[in-house]
Amino acid sequence: MLRPYLCRIPRRRYIRGAASLLNRFAIEAIALMTKTLAVWLCFALSAAALSAQSTGRYQAPVVSDTGDLKGPRQPIFFRHDIHAGQDQIPCMYCHSTVAVASEPGIPALQTCIGCHQLVGGSTPSHQAEIKKVSDAWRERKPPEWTRIHALPGFVRFPHQRHIKALGTQSCTKCHGDVQRMPQVYQVSTLRMGWCVQCHVNSKPNAVSRDCTVCHY
Repeated sequence: MLRPYLCRIPRRRYIRGAASLLNRFAIEAIALMTKTLAVWLCFALSAAALSAQSTGRYQAPVVSDTGDLKGPRQPIFFRHDIHAGQDQIPCMYCHSTVAVASEPGIPALQTCIGCHQLVGGSTPSHQAEIKKVSDAWRERKPPEWTRIHALPGFVRFPHQRHIKALGTQSCTKCHGDVQRMPQVYQVSTLRMGWCVQCHVNSKPNAVSRDCTVCHY
């Protein structure tokens, strides 16, 4: 027989129920914030497109034949000239690790679908490419992108150091005018002489020319 001052309801069950309720509220709050951010970004992109038409800002050209474009063909025809050029999305919005890591990082599929849940494309060709993004997200199969800029294994190029020294708008110094590229291709040779020349032309004693800076 239980003593009168003992509670018949298991205490752990009560605490677990409260935690589950709080977790549910937290998940719902995060989902609401995500939807709000996506809606805001959709309106921002629409406003940017209207502003571009009214102010004469850069308009990405219509591409009907991709056979003559430079660079390797990718599984999804991601147009940097539309995202970074016409819509003026900052490079670091997608390549978020470039300022803190050696590698710029390929944007996660979640970053793409975060916008394209609402942005469906203005032309049939754009809609077809966006559908590939949606299908990849639904099937949990990220696209297998073809790497364009690659260095030998004995060379180290820490992106975060260069971004810190040159600024977040310095991507074009190595990658070319990506904002005008329908399909990204390699512009710079990335050879040792090209890198050394950049170090030599920098401010005196501002950049190290020690071999171990890149080869370690």
